Amino acid sequence: MYRIAEQRLSRLINSGQAGLLADGRIGLEKESLRVTPEGQLSQRPHPEALGSPLTHPHITTDYSEALAELITPPLGDASQALAALRDTQCFVYDVLEREGAGELLWATSMPCVVAGETSIPIAQYGSSNAGMMKTVYRRGLGHRGRVMQVIAGVHFNYSFSDDFWSLYQELEQRQGGRQDFISASYFGLIRNLQRFGWLVPYLFGASPAVCKSFLGGKPTPLESFDAVTYFQPFATSLRMGDIGYQNNQEATVGVKANYDNVDRYVASLVAATSTPCAKYQQLGVVVDGQYQQLNANILQIENEYYSTIRPKQIVGSFEMPARALKRRGVRYVELRSIDVNAFDPLGINEEQLRFLEAFLVFCLLHDSPPISATERDHIDRNELASAHRGRDPKLRLYRNDAKAPLTVWGRDIIDAMAGICELLDTGHEGRPYSESLAAQAEKIRDPDRTPSARMLAKMRVAGEGFFDFAMRKSQQHQADFKDLKLEVARREQFEQEARQSWLQQRDMEAAEHESFEQYLQRYLAQTL
Repeated sequence: MYRIAEQRLSRLINSGQAGLLADGRIGLEKESLRVTPEGQLSQRPHPEALGSPLTHPHITTDYSEALAELITPPLGDASQALAALRDTQCFVYDVLEREGAGELLWATSMPCVVAGETSIPIAQYGSSNAGMMKTVYRRGLGHRGRVMQVIAGVHFNYSFSDDFWSLYQELEQRQGGRQDFISASYFGLIRNLQRFGWLVPYLFGASPAVCKSFLGGKPTPLESFDAVTYFQPFATSLRMGDIGYQNNQEATVGVKANYDNVDRYVASLVAATSTPCAKYQQLGVVVDGQYQQLNANILQIENEYYSTIRPKQIVGSFEMPARALKRRGVRYVELRSIDVNAFDPLGINEEQLRFLEAFLVFCLLHDSPPISATERDHIDRNELASAHRGRDPKLRLYRNDAKAPLTVWGRDIIDAMAGICELLDTGHEGRPYSESLAAQAEKIRDPDRTPSARMLAKMRVAGEGFFDFAMRKSQQHQADFKDLKLEVARREQFEQEARQSWLQQRDMEAAEHESFEQYLQRYLAQTL
Protein backbone atom coordinates (compact mmCIF):
# COMPACT_ATOMS: atom_id res chain seq x y z
CA MET A 1 0.00 0.00 0.00
CA TYR A 2 2.81 2.41 0.84
CA ARG A 3 5.46 0.91 -1.43
CA ILE A 4 6.47 4.20 -3.09
CA ALA A 5 7.09 5.86 0.28
CA GLU A 6 9.27 2.91 1.28
CA GLN A 7 11.23 3.12 -1.97
CA ARG A 8 11.83 6.84 -1.58
CA LEU A 9 12.95 6.36 2.01
CA SER A 10 15.36 3.61 0.90
CA ARG A 11 16.86 5.89 -1.74
CA LEU A 12 17.38 8.58 0.87
CA ILE A 13 19.10 6.14 3.22
CA ASN A 14 21.27 4.69 0.45
CA SER A 15 22.36 8.18 -0.62
CA GLY A 16 24.41 8.52 2.54
CA GLN A 17 22.81 11.93 3.17
CA ALA A 18 19.59 10.83 4.85
CA GLY A 19 20.39 13.10 7.77
CA LEU A 20 19.22 16.03 5.64
CA LEU A 21 15.68 14.83 6.26
CA ALA A 22 16.07 15.89 9.89
CA ASP A 23 17.11 19.45 9.01
CA GLY A 24 13.56 20.80 8.74
CA ARG A 25 12.36 23.92 10.53
CA ILE A 26 9.46 23.96 12.99
CA GLY A 27 7.38 26.96 13.99
CA LEU A 28 4.34 27.13 16.26
CA GLU A 29 1.35 29.47 16.47
CA LYS A 30 -0.74 28.99 19.58
CA GLU A 31 -4.03 30.79 20.18
CA SER A 32 -5.24 31.38 23.74
CA LEU A 33 -8.35 33.17 24.95
CA ARG A 34 -7.92 35.58 27.82
CA VAL A 35 -10.66 35.03 30.37
CA THR A 36 -11.67 36.65 33.66
CA PRO A 37 -11.19 34.86 37.00
CA GLU A 38 -14.81 33.77 36.58
CA GLY A 39 -14.07 32.20 33.20
CA GLN A 40 -15.83 34.77 31.07
CA LEU A 41 -14.34 36.19 27.88
CA SER A 42 -12.18 39.19 28.76
CA GLN A 43 -13.56 42.58 27.69
CA ARG A 44 -10.24 44.30 28.31
CA PRO A 45 -8.08 45.43 25.40
CA HIS A 46 -4.97 43.47 24.43
CA PRO A 47 -2.50 44.46 27.18
CA GLU A 48 -0.28 47.35 26.06
CA ALA A 49 2.75 45.82 27.77
CA LEU A 50 2.58 42.88 25.35
CA GLY A 51 3.30 45.21 22.43
CA SER A 52 1.46 46.18 19.29
CA PRO A 53 -0.55 43.27 17.88
CA LEU A 54 -0.08 44.85 14.44
CA THR A 55 3.71 44.76 14.39
CA HIS A 56 4.98 42.50 17.19
CA PRO A 57 6.74 39.46 15.68
CA HIS A 58 5.74 36.97 18.39
CA ILE A 59 2.65 38.22 20.26
CA THR A 60 -0.46 39.34 18.43
CA THR A 61 -4.21 38.78 18.39
CA ASP A 62 -6.38 36.69 16.11
CA TYR A 63 -10.07 37.51 15.65
CA SER A 64 -10.75 39.06 19.05
CA GLU A 65 -8.94 41.43 21.38
CA ALA A 66 -9.25 38.57 23.88
CA LEU A 67 -7.75 35.92 21.56
CA ALA A 68 -3.98 36.14 21.96
CA GLU A 69 -1.77 34.45 19.39
CA LEU A 70 1.76 33.42 20.34
CA ILE A 71 4.17 32.82 17.47
CA THR A 72 7.60 31.21 17.50
CA PRO A 73 10.21 31.71 14.78
CA PRO A 74 11.09 28.68 12.63
CA LEU A 75 13.54 26.59 14.67
CA GLY A 76 15.58 23.46 14.06
CA ASP A 77 13.98 21.09 16.56
CA ALA A 78 10.71 20.46 18.36
CA SER A 79 12.28 21.09 21.75
CA GLN A 80 13.55 24.50 20.61
CA ALA A 81 10.13 25.48 19.29
CA LEU A 82 8.51 24.47 22.59
CA ALA A 83 11.12 26.41 24.56
CA ALA A 84 10.38 29.54 22.51
CA LEU A 85 6.64 29.07 23.03
CA ARG A 86 7.17 28.51 26.76
CA ASP A 87 9.16 31.75 27.11
CA THR A 88 6.56 33.73 25.17
CA GLN A 89 3.68 32.36 27.20
CA CYS A 90 5.61 32.96 30.41
CA PHE A 91 6.04 36.62 29.45
CA VAL A 92 2.31 36.90 28.72
CA TYR A 93 1.48 35.46 32.14
CA ASP A 94 3.96 37.87 33.77
CA VAL A 95 2.19 40.81 32.15
CA LEU A 96 -1.26 39.52 33.11
CA GLU A 97 -0.13 39.06 36.71
CA ARG A 98 1.38 42.56 36.88
CA GLU A 99 -1.85 44.08 35.57
CA GLY A 100 -3.69 42.55 38.52
CA ALA A 101 -6.95 41.67 36.79
CA GLY A 102 -6.51 37.98 37.55
CA GLU A 103 -6.93 36.94 33.93
CA LEU A 104 -6.08 33.43 32.77
CA LEU A 105 -5.29 31.86 29.43
CA TRP A 106 -8.08 29.40 28.64
CA ALA A 107 -6.76 25.84 28.52
CA THR A 108 -8.94 24.46 25.73
CA SER A 109 -9.89 25.19 22.13
CA MET A 110 -13.62 25.70 22.77
CA PRO A 111 -14.63 28.85 24.65
CA CYS A 112 -17.11 29.11 27.51
CA VAL A 113 -19.59 31.59 28.93
CA VAL A 114 -20.11 33.37 25.62
CA ALA A 115 -22.82 35.95 26.38
CA GLY A 116 -23.89 36.33 22.75
CA GLU A 117 -21.96 37.58 19.76
CA THR A 118 -21.90 41.18 21.00
CA SER A 119 -19.79 40.05 23.99
CA ILE A 120 -16.85 39.25 21.68
CA PRO A 121 -14.60 42.30 21.22
CA ILE A 122 -13.14 42.43 17.70
CA ALA A 123 -9.38 42.92 17.55
CA GLN A 124 -8.13 46.48 17.02
CA TYR A 125 -4.88 47.39 15.26
CA GLY A 126 -4.67 51.16 15.31
CA SER A 127 -5.40 53.86 12.76
CA SER A 128 -2.97 52.95 9.98
CA ASN A 129 -4.50 51.62 6.79
CA ALA A 130 -2.86 48.23 7.36
CA GLY A 131 -4.29 48.14 10.87
CA MET A 132 -7.74 49.25 9.74
CA MET A 133 -7.75 46.55 7.06
CA LYS A 134 -7.13 43.87 9.67
CA THR A 135 -9.98 45.15 11.84
CA VAL A 136 -12.44 45.53 8.93
CA TYR A 137 -11.57 42.01 7.79
CA ARG A 138 -12.48 40.73 11.24
CA ARG A 139 -15.68 42.75 11.22
CA GLY A 140 -16.54 40.96 7.99
CA LEU A 141 -15.72 37.61 9.57
CA GLY A 142 -18.13 38.48 12.35
CA HIS A 143 -20.96 38.77 9.84
CA ARG A 144 -20.02 35.26 8.69
CA GLY A 145 -20.17 33.76 12.19
CA ARG A 146 -18.70 35.64 15.15
CA VAL A 147 -18.78 33.02 17.90
CA MET A 148 -16.94 30.49 15.73
CA GLN A 149 -14.03 32.92 15.42
CA VAL A 150 -13.05 32.64 19.08
CA ILE A 151 -12.28 28.93 18.84
CA ALA A 152 -8.57 28.49 19.55
CA GLY A 153 -6.08 26.09 18.02
CA VAL A 154 -2.41 25.36 17.49
CA HIS A 155 -0.78 25.67 14.07
CA PHE A 156 2.28 23.61 13.18
CA ASN A 157 4.50 25.24 10.55
CA TYR A 158 7.07 23.06 8.82
CA SER A 159 9.63 23.38 6.05
CA PHE A 160 12.32 21.10 4.67
CA SER A 161 15.85 22.44 4.23
CA ASP A 162 17.28 23.69 0.93
CA ASP A 163 19.93 20.97 1.02
CA PHE A 164 17.26 18.32 1.43
CA TRP A 165 15.37 19.62 -1.59
CA SER A 166 18.55 19.49 -3.69
CA LEU A 167 19.11 15.87 -2.73
CA TYR A 168 15.46 14.90 -3.12
CA GLN A 169 15.16 16.38 -6.60
CA GLU A 170 18.30 14.51 -7.64
CA LEU A 171 16.99 11.22 -6.23
CA GLU A 172 13.62 11.74 -7.93
CA GLN A 173 15.43 12.50 -11.20
CA ARG A 174 13.21 15.48 -11.83
CA GLN A 175 14.29 18.12 -14.32
CA GLY A 176 13.26 21.75 -14.22
CA GLY A 177 13.58 24.57 -11.75
CA ARG A 178 14.22 23.89 -8.09
CA GLN A 179 11.33 25.99 -6.80
CA ASP A 180 8.87 24.37 -9.20
CA PHE A 181 9.93 20.97 -7.85
CA ILE A 182 9.66 22.18 -4.25
CA SER A 183 6.18 23.61 -4.76
CA ALA A 184 4.95 20.48 -6.55
CA SER A 185 6.34 18.31 -3.74
CA TYR A 186 4.69 20.42 -1.05
CA PHE A 187 1.37 20.17 -2.87
CA GLY A 188 1.78 16.39 -2.97
CA LEU A 189 2.33 16.48 0.79
CA ILE A 190 -0.76 18.66 1.24
CA ARG A 191 -2.97 16.30 -0.76
CA ASN A 192 -1.81 13.34 1.31
CA LEU A 193 -2.27 15.24 4.54
CA GLN A 194 -5.86 15.75 3.52
CA ARG A 195 -6.26 12.07 2.63
CA PHE A 196 -4.87 10.94 5.97
CA GLY A 197 -5.70 14.07 7.97
CA TRP A 198 -8.56 12.41 9.85
CA LEU A 199 -5.82 10.83 11.95
CA VAL A 200 -4.86 14.18 13.54
CA PRO A 201 -8.20 14.85 15.31
CA TYR A 202 -8.40 11.18 16.30
CA LEU A 203 -4.96 11.23 17.96
CA PHE A 204 -4.90 14.81 19.26
CA GLY A 205 -8.48 16.05 19.26
CA ALA A 206 -9.29 17.56 22.65
CA SER A 207 -12.73 19.09 22.17
CA PRO A 208 -15.35 16.35 22.60
CA ALA A 209 -17.57 18.69 24.63
CA VAL A 210 -18.64 22.31 24.56
CA CYS A 211 -20.45 24.77 26.79
CA LYS A 212 -24.10 25.17 25.89
CA SER A 213 -23.51 28.93 25.89
CA PHE A 214 -21.39 28.50 22.77
CA LEU A 215 -24.42 27.49 20.71
CA GLY A 216 -26.59 30.29 22.07
CA GLY A 217 -29.74 28.20 22.26
CA LYS A 218 -29.60 27.04 18.64
CA PRO A 219 -30.88 23.52 17.86
CA THR A 220 -28.14 20.89 17.85
CA PRO A 221 -27.76 17.14 17.41
CA LEU A 222 -25.28 17.12 20.28
CA GLU A 223 -26.25 15.32 23.47
CA SER A 224 -26.49 16.86 26.94
CA PHE A 225 -23.63 15.84 29.22
CA ASP A 226 -25.13 17.88 32.04
CA ALA A 227 -27.14 21.09 32.45
CA VAL A 228 -24.41 23.30 30.95
CA THR A 229 -22.50 20.96 28.61
CA TYR A 230 -23.10 19.40 25.20
CA PHE A 231 -20.99 16.50 23.96
CA GLN A 232 -20.90 13.50 21.67
CA PRO A 233 -19.93 10.16 23.21
CA PHE A 234 -17.31 9.27 20.58
CA ALA A 235 -16.31 12.79 19.51
CA THR A 236 -12.65 13.74 19.27
CA SER A 237 -12.68 17.34 18.00
CA LEU A 238 -15.93 19.28 17.78
CA ARG A 239 -13.68 22.18 16.78
CA MET A 240 -13.07 20.34 13.49
CA GLY A 241 -16.71 19.29 13.16
CA ASP A 242 -19.93 20.92 12.02
CA ILE A 243 -20.04 23.46 14.85
CA GLY A 244 -16.42 24.52 14.35
CA TYR A 245 -14.45 25.77 11.39
CA GLN A 246 -16.30 25.41 8.12
CA ASN A 247 -16.39 27.39 4.91
CA ASN A 248 -20.12 27.97 5.07
CA GLN A 249 -20.55 29.02 1.47
CA GLU A 250 -19.11 25.80 0.01
CA ALA A 251 -22.40 23.98 -0.36
CA THR A 252 -24.24 26.87 -2.00
CA VAL A 253 -21.63 28.49 -4.23
CA GLY A 254 -19.01 25.79 -4.68
CA VAL A 255 -16.03 27.39 -2.94
CA LYS A 256 -13.41 24.67 -2.98
CA ALA A 257 -9.68 25.14 -3.26
CA ASN A 258 -7.89 23.17 -5.97
CA TYR A 259 -4.74 21.45 -4.69
CA ASP A 260 -3.40 20.12 -8.01
CA ASN A 261 -0.59 22.70 -8.10
CA VAL A 262 0.27 26.29 -7.20
CA ASP A 263 -1.39 27.85 -10.25
CA ARG A 264 -4.70 26.05 -9.81
CA TYR A 265 -4.72 26.63 -6.06
CA VAL A 266 -4.17 30.35 -6.50
CA ALA A 267 -6.74 30.55 -9.29
CA SER A 268 -9.39 28.81 -7.18
CA LEU A 269 -8.92 31.20 -4.25
CA VAL A 270 -8.76 34.27 -6.48
CA ALA A 271 -12.07 33.19 -8.01
CA ALA A 272 -13.62 33.03 -4.54
CA THR A 273 -12.20 36.45 -3.54
CA SER A 274 -13.51 38.08 -6.72
CA THR A 275 -16.97 36.47 -7.01
CA PRO A 276 -19.83 38.45 -5.40
CA CYS A 277 -22.06 36.71 -2.85
CA ALA A 278 -25.69 37.86 -2.70
CA LYS A 279 -25.91 37.33 1.06
CA TYR A 280 -22.95 39.60 1.77
CA GLN A 281 -24.04 42.13 -0.83
CA GLN A 282 -27.22 42.59 1.20
CA LEU A 283 -25.11 43.50 4.22
CA GLY A 284 -23.32 46.23 2.32
CA VAL A 285 -19.64 47.10 2.41
CA VAL A 286 -19.81 50.64 3.82
CA VAL A 287 -22.83 51.23 6.06
CA ASP A 288 -23.44 54.61 7.73
CA GLY A 289 -19.88 55.61 6.93
CA GLN A 290 -18.25 52.51 8.45
CA TYR A 291 -16.72 49.57 6.61
CA GLN A 292 -18.56 46.38 7.57
CA GLN A 293 -16.40 44.10 5.41
CA LEU A 294 -13.57 44.43 2.92
CA ASN A 295 -15.88 43.47 0.07
CA ALA A 296 -19.08 41.50 -0.55
CA ASN A 297 -17.44 38.53 -2.25
CA ILE A 298 -17.58 34.85 -1.29
CA LEU A 299 -14.28 35.33 0.53
CA GLN A 300 -12.95 38.75 1.52
CA ILE A 301 -9.33 37.63 1.16
CA GLU A 302 -7.58 34.27 0.70
CA ASN A 303 -6.91 33.79 4.42
CA GLU A 304 -10.63 33.43 5.02
CA TYR A 305 -10.65 30.03 3.34
CA TYR A 306 -10.36 27.50 6.12
CA SER A 307 -8.41 24.33 5.42
CA THR A 308 -6.65 21.77 7.57
CA ILE A 309 -3.34 22.62 5.90
CA ARG A 310 -2.16 25.59 3.85
CA PRO A 311 0.73 26.18 1.46
CA LYS A 312 2.58 29.29 2.63
CA GLN A 313 5.08 31.80 1.36
CA ILE A 314 6.52 34.70 3.33
CA VAL A 315 4.46 37.73 2.34
CA GLY A 316 6.11 41.04 1.62
CA SER A 317 4.81 44.45 2.61
CA PHE A 318 1.46 45.11 0.91
CA GLU A 319 1.42 41.75 -0.86
CA MET A 320 -1.47 39.33 -1.22
CA PRO A 321 -0.67 35.76 -0.10
CA ALA A 322 -1.86 34.47 -3.50
CA ARG A 323 0.56 36.78 -5.26
CA ALA A 324 3.44 35.65 -3.03
CA LEU A 325 2.67 31.99 -3.78
CA LYS A 326 2.28 32.62 -7.50
CA ARG A 327 5.57 34.49 -7.77
CA ARG A 328 7.82 32.63 -5.36
CA GLY A 329 6.16 29.25 -4.79
CA VAL A 330 5.66 27.37 -1.54
CA ARG A 331 8.08 28.10 1.31
CA TYR A 332 6.48 25.98 4.05
CA VAL A 333 3.20 24.37 5.09
CA GLU A 334 0.90 25.26 7.97
CA LEU A 335 -1.00 22.41 9.63
CA ARG A 336 -4.08 23.90 11.28
CA SER A 337 -6.12 20.96 12.60
CA ILE A 338 -4.55 20.67 16.06
CA ASP A 339 -6.68 21.33 19.14
CA VAL A 340 -5.24 23.07 22.18
CA ASN A 341 -4.13 20.24 24.46
CA ALA A 342 -5.79 20.89 27.81
CA PHE A 343 -3.47 18.41 29.52
CA ASP A 344 -0.32 20.42 28.76
CA PRO A 345 0.40 23.96 30.01
CA LEU A 346 1.70 24.92 26.57
CA GLY A 347 -1.28 23.46 24.75
CA ILE A 348 0.98 21.08 22.83
CA ASN A 349 3.91 18.85 23.75
CA GLU A 350 7.02 17.26 22.30
CA GLU A 351 5.43 13.87 21.74
CA GLN A 352 2.83 15.47 19.48
CA LEU A 353 5.41 17.49 17.55
CA ARG A 354 7.65 14.47 16.93
CA PHE A 355 4.74 12.55 15.48
CA LEU A 356 3.50 15.45 13.36
CA GLU A 357 6.93 16.00 11.86
CA ALA A 358 7.22 12.32 10.93
CA PHE A 359 3.64 12.38 9.62
CA LEU A 360 4.44 15.25 7.25
CA VAL A 361 7.52 13.38 6.03
CA PHE A 362 5.33 10.35 5.37
CA CYS A 363 2.86 12.52 3.45
CA LEU A 364 5.74 13.87 1.34
CA LEU A 365 7.17 10.45 0.48
CA HIS A 366 3.89 8.70 -0.27
CA ASP A 367 2.50 8.75 -3.81
CA SER A 368 0.07 11.66 -4.23
CA PRO A 369 -2.09 11.79 -7.37
CA PRO A 370 -4.58 14.64 -7.89
CA ILE A 371 -7.75 14.55 -5.82
CA SER A 372 -10.88 13.69 -7.81
CA ALA A 373 -14.32 15.08 -7.01
CA THR A 374 -15.33 11.75 -5.50
CA GLU A 375 -12.22 11.56 -3.36
CA ARG A 376 -12.72 15.18 -2.23
CA ASP A 377 -16.17 14.22 -0.99
CA HIS A 378 -14.72 11.21 0.82
CA ILE A 379 -11.96 13.33 2.40
CA ASP A 380 -14.54 15.76 3.80
CA ARG A 381 -16.75 12.96 5.07
CA ASN A 382 -13.80 11.22 6.74
CA GLU A 383 -12.73 14.39 8.49
CA LEU A 384 -16.20 15.03 9.90
CA ALA A 385 -16.63 11.38 10.87
CA SER A 386 -13.34 11.37 12.76
CA ALA A 387 -14.23 14.65 14.50
CA HIS A 388 -17.69 13.55 15.61
CA ARG A 389 -17.33 9.76 15.94
CA GLY A 390 -13.61 9.02 15.84
CA ARG A 391 -13.64 6.70 18.86
CA ASP A 392 -16.71 4.75 17.73
CA PRO A 393 -15.51 1.14 17.30
CA LYS A 394 -18.02 0.76 14.47
CA LEU A 395 -16.70 3.73 12.49
CA ARG A 396 -15.60 2.97 8.94
CA LEU A 397 -13.94 5.52 6.69
CA TYR A 398 -13.82 5.85 2.92
CA ARG A 399 -10.56 4.29 1.78
CA ASN A 400 -10.01 4.12 -1.97
CA ASP A 401 -13.11 2.48 -3.45
CA ALA A 402 -14.28 0.81 -0.25
CA LYS A 403 -14.72 1.45 3.46
CA ALA A 404 -12.32 0.42 6.18
CA PRO A 405 -12.36 0.60 9.99
CA LEU A 406 -10.55 3.67 11.28
CA THR A 407 -8.44 1.47 13.54
CA VAL A 408 -7.25 -0.75 10.68
CA TRP A 409 -6.31 2.18 8.46
CA GLY A 410 -4.69 3.95 11.39
CA ARG A 411 -2.52 0.94 12.21
CA ASP A 412 -1.45 0.71 8.56
CA ILE A 413 -0.27 4.33 8.58
CA ILE A 414 1.51 3.95 11.91
CA ASP A 415 3.30 0.83 10.65
CA ALA A 416 4.32 2.59 7.44
CA MET A 417 5.89 5.45 9.44
CA ALA A 418 8.23 3.21 11.46
CA GLY A 419 11.20 3.55 9.11
CA ILE A 420 10.81 7.32 8.92
CA CYS A 421 10.82 7.59 12.71
CA GLU A 422 13.90 5.38 13.00
CA LEU A 423 15.70 7.67 10.56
CA LEU A 424 14.61 10.84 12.36
CA ASP A 425 15.76 9.34 15.68
CA THR A 426 19.35 9.49 14.43
CA GLY A 427 21.26 12.19 16.28
CA HIS A 428 18.82 12.37 19.20
CA GLU A 429 19.21 10.94 22.66
CA GLY A 430 16.87 8.01 23.01
CA ARG A 431 14.31 7.35 20.30
CA PRO A 432 11.90 10.31 20.55
CA TYR A 433 10.21 9.77 17.18
CA SER A 434 9.80 6.02 17.56
CA GLU A 435 8.57 6.46 21.12
CA SER A 436 6.00 9.01 19.98
CA LEU A 437 4.91 6.64 17.21
CA ALA A 438 4.47 3.84 19.75
CA ALA A 439 2.33 6.13 21.91
CA GLN A 440 0.07 6.90 18.94
CA ALA A 441 -0.17 3.20 18.14
CA GLU A 442 -1.48 2.67 21.66
CA LYS A 443 -4.19 5.26 21.04
CA ILE A 444 -5.24 3.36 17.93
CA ARG A 445 -5.34 0.16 19.96
CA ASP A 446 -7.11 1.74 22.92
CA PRO A 447 -9.26 4.83 22.17
CA ASP A 448 -9.53 5.55 25.90
CA ARG A 449 -5.94 6.83 25.71
CA THR A 450 -6.86 9.69 23.37
CA PRO A 451 -7.10 13.22 24.83
CA SER A 452 -10.81 13.41 23.98
CA ALA A 453 -11.61 10.23 25.89
CA ARG A 454 -9.42 11.28 28.82
CA MET A 455 -11.22 14.63 29.01
CA LEU A 456 -14.66 13.06 29.18
CA ALA A 457 -13.44 10.51 31.72
CA LYS A 458 -12.02 13.25 33.96
CA MET A 459 -15.30 15.16 33.72
CA ARG A 460 -17.33 12.09 34.68
CA VAL A 461 -15.09 11.15 37.63
CA ALA A 462 -15.08 14.71 38.98
CA GLY A 463 -18.78 15.21 38.30
CA GLU A 464 -18.02 18.41 36.41
CA GLY A 465 -19.16 19.89 33.12
CA PHE A 466 -16.89 21.21 30.40
CA PHE A 467 -16.67 24.68 31.92
CA ASP A 468 -15.52 23.43 35.32
CA PHE A 469 -13.00 21.07 33.73
CA ALA A 470 -11.56 23.78 31.49
CA MET A 471 -11.50 26.29 34.34
CA ARG A 472 -9.67 23.86 36.60
CA LYS A 473 -7.04 23.13 33.94
CA SER A 474 -6.65 26.85 33.18
CA GLN A 475 -6.00 27.58 36.85
CA GLN A 476 -3.50 24.71 37.06
CA HIS A 477 -1.60 26.01 34.04
CA GLN A 478 -1.61 29.52 35.46
CA ALA A 479 -0.08 28.16 38.67
CA ASP A 480 2.53 26.25 36.65
CA PHE A 481 3.64 29.45 34.94
CA LYS A 482 3.74 31.41 38.18
CA ASP A 483 6.46 29.00 39.29
CA LEU A 484 8.30 29.44 35.98
CA LYS A 485 10.24 32.70 35.87
CA LEU A 486 11.95 34.11 32.81
CA GLU A 487 15.63 34.91 32.91
CA VAL A 488 16.19 38.64 33.27
CA ALA A 489 17.80 38.97 29.83
CA ARG A 490 14.94 37.12 28.17
CA ARG A 491 12.32 39.29 29.88
CA GLU A 492 14.19 42.43 28.84
CA GLN A 493 14.23 41.14 25.27
CA PHE A 494 10.45 40.75 25.26
CA GLU A 495 10.01 44.19 26.80
CA GLN A 496 12.26 45.73 24.16
CA GLU A 497 10.33 43.97 21.40
CA ALA A 498 7.09 45.34 22.84
CA ARG A 499 8.40 48.91 22.92
CA GLN A 500 9.82 48.61 19.42
CA SER A 501 6.54 47.27 18.08
CA TRP A 502 4.65 50.35 19.33
CA LEU A 503 7.23 52.66 17.76
CA GLN A 504 6.84 50.79 14.49
CA GLN A 505 3.05 51.10 14.60
CA ARG A 506 3.25 54.83 15.30
CA ASP A 507 5.69 55.30 12.42
CA MET A 508 3.23 53.50 10.11
CA GLU A 509 0.38 55.72 11.26
CA ALA A 510 2.42 58.91 10.83
CA ALA A 511 3.50 57.91 7.32
CA GLU A 512 -0.03 57.46 5.89
CA HIS A 513 -0.63 59.44 2.70
CA GLU A 514 -3.85 57.99 1.29
CA SER A 515 -7.37 57.26 2.47
CA PHE A 516 -8.38 53.78 3.58
CA GLU A 517 -10.65 53.51 0.55
CA GLN A 518 -7.70 54.19 -1.77
CA TYR A 519 -5.48 51.81 0.16
CA LEU A 520 -8.04 48.99 0.03
CA GLN A 521 -8.73 49.48 -3.67
CA ARG A 522 -5.03 49.38 -4.41
CA TYR A 523 -4.58 46.22 -2.34
CA LEU A 524 -7.48 44.37 -3.94
CA ALA A 525 -6.39 45.43 -7.42
CA GLN A 526 -3.05 43.62 -7.23
CA THR A 527 -2.25 41.48 -10.23
CA LEU A 528 -0.64 38.10 -9.90
